[in-house]
Amino acid sequence: MNQMESSLRVRRFEGLPSPDEFSSKIEPANVAAVFQGAVKDWKAISRWNPSDGGLDYLEESVGSSVLEAMLSRSGQIFYGDIRSHERVPIPFSTFITSCKKHLQNLDVGSSFEAQVCSEDSDLANSDIPGELYVAQVPIMNTERNERCPLEPLTEDIQMPAFLGIKTLASINFWMNMAHSRSSTHYDPHHNLLCVVSGCKRAVLWPPSACSILYPMPVYGEASNHSAVNIEKPDFLVHPRAKNYEEHSQKVVLHPGDALFIPEGWFHQVDSDDLTIAVNFWWKSDMMSNMLEHMDPYYLRRILNRLVEKEKNQMLHESFSGGSKFIENYQLADDASEDNHEMDRCKLRDTTEENSRRHGILQQLEPFALHVLYELVSLVHNTISVDNQNGSTESTSKDSSSPDVEKEQIVKDNPPLSEIDTVANILLAVEPLVLRNILLGMVHHFPRTLEALILHMLSPKGAEVLTRKFDEMDQQIMKEEQCEFYRQFYGVFDDQFAAMDAILNGKELFALQAFKNVLDKYLGAHPDQRNS
Repeated sequence: MNQMESSLRVRRFEGLPSPDEFSSKIEPANVAAVFQGAVKDWKAISRWNPSDGGLDYLEESVGSSVLEAMLSRSGQIFYGDIRSHERVPIPFSTFITSCKKHLQNLDVGSSFEAQVCSEDSDLANSDIPGELYVAQVPIMNTERNERCPLEPLTEDIQMPAFLGIKTLASINFWMNMAHSRSSTHYDPHHNLLCVVSGCKRAVLWPPSACSILYPMPVYGEASNHSAVNIEKPDFLVHPRAKNYEEHSQKVVLHPGDALFIPEGWFHQVDSDDLTIAVNFWWKSDMMSNMLEHMDPYYLRRILNRLVEKEKNQMLHESFSGGSKFIENYQLADDASEDNHEMDRCKLRDTTEENSRRHGILQQLEPFALHVLYELVSLVHNTISVDNQNGSTESTSKDSSSPDVEKEQIVKDNPPLSEIDTVANILLAVEPLVLRNILLGMVHHFPRTLEALILHMLSPKGAEVLTRKFDEMDQQIMKEEQCEFYRQFYGVFDDQFAAMDAILNGKELFALQAFKNVLDKYLGAHPDQRNS
């Protein structure tokens, strides 16, 4: 477990925090927390208890109210997205009557898997084809100007003292007859879920796990829901979800317990038979204080941060290519001590015209010399193949040529492909070693270096090269930096074409990262077209 994952572990409190402690330490941390016995003194704990006359009490108090219940045609699984369920009006008394019959048919001590709802219940004999869940029925709502059918129940509950004087968005009532399961989703509010009777088992994921849960498109009507099937995940369709359980945390809530679910935390909840709960929603301070005219700026900053993180992840996942190159070199090195001299001889044979400057080659370490030979051979072999296929050998300075080539790379091959030999080689080399290799190419293979940069540098290769340049600049003096770049770009007839080729590749790599961010965090697939 890394430091970030450790800091996101669900916290558990046996004692209750003060309003100041909750608002200054717990809430701003945006980490889920369990408060044992937080609402154990509610009147509702005894008055609503189904095993002790609670159903009669609820029927007498609000039985005449007509509620909108959630109807599921997926058995006891309730998918919250609008396409997977519908809300149906039902008298609360009808639902309570069914709960009473269900209670009579429960065998004490049996597991909920063996508990079957009576087939002669009012709901089973009604025209409603499916399971019902009284979910998110408002007891109080300040965001909508609508009647709250269960408002009389407010006298049985109190806002937990540690919430202080928070302005609530709503208080909601939740009740299921048989065992039920909700789909994975997050809420746009802070949420305090309080269990009154029964038992709830919650599975939680922090917002940072968003990508493995495949959120539905942000432009859709169910953007806060996961697209992963909670019963039978299809890892062919959702491969990142393979590790979704490893990133989850599980908590069990009994009557009187409360669970703080910060905004953005994904959660999936199982409820035992006849479980009743109340939850409080309120807008976080961050969202309350976010000025609307700043939204475009915040959006760009957050996207920039996610893109940078994604670029790092893309290179990390492809580092095996660089490691493999080093391993192959070490194997060859162990097999023959003559390899280094062979590389040096091969380079001498191909640079007879520049034989006056063999001193630079002699100064290279064996690994650097091997890398130089690999790069030169790679460029020459590629040019040879292109010539056999009728391609031109010219290293054109047309700045549009690298753009077209790199665009095709992005479309035809992922920039992290194992076949990206140039990028993998660059990944394997330390910055100062790469500096010496490039200077060796400047003096002995200027046209090869030109072809490498203008025509063989993939988007990933451009990103790696510029990162190596940045690391190099941190390790040498300013005068050395200027001299290196003067020699490096001096090789090109058109220095701006070389800079464009590198920058275009770097931006195409960032573009791929941006598309990945849209897919992972916004559920958007920019490369897909409507048929």
